[in-house]
Amino acid sequence: MTEAIGNILYFDWEMQLMEWLQAHIGSEGVVFWLLSNLSAFGEQLLLVVIMGFLYWGLNKEFGKYVGVNVLMVNVWNPLIKNIVLRLRPYFVPGYNVKLLRLIDEGADPMDVAAQGFSFPSGHSSSAVTVYSSLAVHEKKRKLLWVIAFVLPLLVGFSRVFVGAHFPTDVLCGWILGAVTVILVPWLRKTIKNRWVFYAVLLLTALPGFFYCTSNDYYTSFGMLLGFIIAEPFEEKFVNFKNTSNIFRCILRTLGGGLIYFGLNEILKMPFPKELLDAGNFAAHLIRSLRYAAVIFVVIGIYPMIFKWTDRLWSKKGEKK
Repeated sequence: MTEAIGNILYFDWEMQLMEWLQAHIGSEGVVFWLLSNLSAFGEQLLLVVIMGFLYWGLNKEFGKYVGVNVLMVNVWNPLIKNIVLRLRPYFVPGYNVKLLRLIDEGADPMDVAAQGFSFPSGHSSSAVTVYSSLAVHEKKRKLLWVIAFVLPLLVGFSRVFVGAHFPTDVLCGWILGAVTVILVPWLRKTIKNRWVFYAVLLLTALPGFFYCTSNDYYTSFGMLLGFIIAEPFEEKFVNFKNTSNIFRCILRTLGGGLIYFGLNEILKMPFPKELLDAGNFAAHLIRSLRYAAVIFVVIGIYPMIFKWTDRLWSKKGEKK
């Protein structure tokens, strides 16, 4: 069994609350399935769908606005995690709290590099960031404000229930998300030069290379780097047009999602699994470069086909 290195920090009431929730709700059945899957509202797949639907389909600038906010909170979160080094609740001895939903399904629950540290909650900070970004950008849409309040609450409750986070992890995750939604747009508005703005973001992210040991930091840093390269590339060489056709938005999102997840797997193939899981500098560098390449392709290269598919769509409409 992998030895977990980190800090066990908790309040008794947090452990008692999680024990009570797990004892009274259980680990099977419809209620368990529903509550545990509320975490999905703060997970990678849904966030890719939301940002992809906006960027590739409905409104490119709106997608970039949400995307930058989410990328930054996903970098800042593990920067904090790898300073506090708080182990997840199931590491606390003397209590019966179980991890009912793994962070990395393919890794050992005791592998902290893969499963990540606990404080603050990444799901909670991501949920606040993405849904609040939607509401702030579209201020007049009251439904988005309701979503921005309700979904992060549900995500946070789910993370506590499944034993992945302490309640204080969730609370601070919410605060980090709220700060990000305020701070990043403020920086963008204040710093007029795009490259200076990007340089500031990178400077806040770079320190993690000196001390971060968990994979989530290197994933997020790579995604940020890929976006910073892809965004001006797309603007200069591609400059695709959005569409108000919902069916085409869905098709573009499906295509981008398939490329995102498929290319990520393909880029793993040249490297032995032992190297990718080693947790050393080489493994971290490969992870960052892999995600940078994936994001560059889906943001900068993939939209090149839209002009071609738009022509096909137009011809199809003319024939009708």
